[in-house]
Amino acid sequence: MTVILDSTSVGERAHDTAPRQGFSTRQVHAGVRAAAATPRTTPIYLTAGFSFDEYDAAEAHFRDGAGYAYTRIANPTIDTVESRIAELEGGAEALLVASGQAALAVALLSLVSAGGHVVASTHIYEGTRGLLADNLGRFGVSSDFVTDIGDPDAWRAAIRPQTRALVAESLSNARNDVLDIAAIAEVAHEHGIPLVVDNTMATPYLLRPLEHGADIVIHSASKFLAGQGAVIGGVIVDDGRFDIDRSGSLFPHLVERHRLGGPSVAERAAGRARIAYARETVAPRFGSTLSPFNAFLIGQGIETLSLRVGRQSDSALLIARWLEGRDEVESVDYAGLASHPRPDLAERYLPDGHGAVFTFTLRGGAAAARAFVEALQLLTHMTHIGDVRSLVLHPASTSHVNRTPAERLEVGVRPGTLRLSVGIEDAADLREDLARGLAAAREAGA
Repeated sequence: MTVILDSTSVGERAHDTAPRQGFSTRQVHAGVRAAAATPRTTPIYLTAGFSFDEYDAAEAHFRDGAGYAYTRIANPTIDTVESRIAELEGGAEALLVASGQAALAVALLSLVSAGGHVVASTHIYEGTRGLLADNLGRFGVSSDFVTDIGDPDAWRAAIRPQTRALVAESLSNARNDVLDIAAIAEVAHEHGIPLVVDNTMATPYLLRPLEHGADIVIHSASKFLAGQGAVIGGVIVDDGRFDIDRSGSLFPHLVERHRLGGPSVAERAAGRARIAYARETVAPRFGSTLSPFNAFLIGQGIETLSLRVGRQSDSALLIARWLEGRDEVESVDYAGLASHPRPDLAERYLPDGHGAVFTFTLRGGAAAARAFVEALQLLTHMTHIGDVRSLVLHPASTSHVNRTPAERLEVGVRPGTLRLSVGIEDAADLREDLARGLAAAREAGA
């Protein structure tokens, strides 16, 4: 006897008088109505779009943004993680995008136009430098780079009438320069322009730039926020204090009324005009949408951020002090050391720890660096930071290879310089592996 089963119960079939739908119809529509439930963790809304409950809901969404229609515009999973990050950074609103590089691009494209100008720190991530110097430069946005980032007058002198943003890292990658956020924010505000701070290295657990006067914070969420090295993502956090009277004339795209006569972004969003423009106009049109699944994993990582970063910072300080005492090591660039050029800034801005990423330079140059990396057995050789695993990289031959020797020296990258991203392993095990590398470096320089 052949038994035929379907997804409905016997009772349901007994009361079902409607004609049975075809197989192709049922494979798409059967069983899609799940019972209402309250999950303990953030649910993953892994869907391209959302159905409208009624006809008028579609009109309301496209008129004022109510509800959800398409994940490229908004998604409940992404919204939840955005709210969490905004809260941790002390911001008014956050916008998750596909990568840290996308976060910077969307933030800047929300501020600059052709003919505009950006002033940035020389001590920035190479992808940031390339975006400013190459990509935005092709579209008529020029950039100048400040070497002495601790001197407000150096920033002030670089600003032009066309300048629309100052860009820097709170804790630079890779030399560990600490930005005097309050001083540079004051310079930016003198001219009615925002200070954009990449806070990836410090994380909101150690430092919240908005509390010190910064206007916009970005992160590569792929790093410490996610923590596990499995996903890519980025985030923009805005302080929600856009001053229409002070800065409106500098950003006409935020204050001019809609071409069809509707209100301007600033009229609708007030102090949140910058992030509203980024969310509504730049991010969706340039397609920098984050997967809801990636957002979920970033959100899961954030739940242990303080535990990981606290441990990583403690271990990094132990290892930096240990390396500083080794004969094979010429210098260590770590904000937690007394030898740091600005310990006053480190103490002021990083009282709860100095981060997990720093550089050190071997006496034997490039040959010693090669021997060191090849001898390691525990640390992973890769271009990434903020992982639970400890990582090592030789910047001169990788991340900074497109800079001249003079430019590399300017940001503290020498032939024997190595970058460490300290993970959550036992510090004693990390020292043992580093000692193995140092022994190989010593032999290479003999």
